[in-house]
Amino acid sequence: MKATDTGIKRILKAFIYSRDGFTASFKSEAALRQDLAVFIVFSLVALCLDLVLWQKMILISSLLFIVIMELVNTAVETVIDRISPDYHELSKKAKDIGSLLVLLSFVNAFLLWGAFLYPLFF
Repeated sequence: MKATDTGIKRILKAFIYSRDGFTASFKSEAALRQDLAVFIVFSLVALCLDLVLWQKMILISSLLFIVIMELVNTAVETVIDRISPDYHELSKKAKDIGSLLVLLSFVNAFLLWGAFLYPLFF
């Protein structure tokens, strides 16, 4: 489906589509709600740490990356389920890779947080 709008109207519609995507994902995906809770809580923690601004932003960005990967995973799973609800090895592979994206984003955040927090406590 090709978009016919251009200019500011296209940009405004893009924001509406993004809001709709967030709303649908938030309502249907418990994992996204949990990741958002982690993002909010630990972003507040990051802001309270005795670090310079760029370090705080790296920590918060690592948390945002988790949410982004969760949304990518949700999109992959949604497309796979739309194609067919039946089991297929390629569908499993795609969903497993989406899950791996989320896991690796958590590993990334854990490593970054560890690198920044280690000197503060040891």
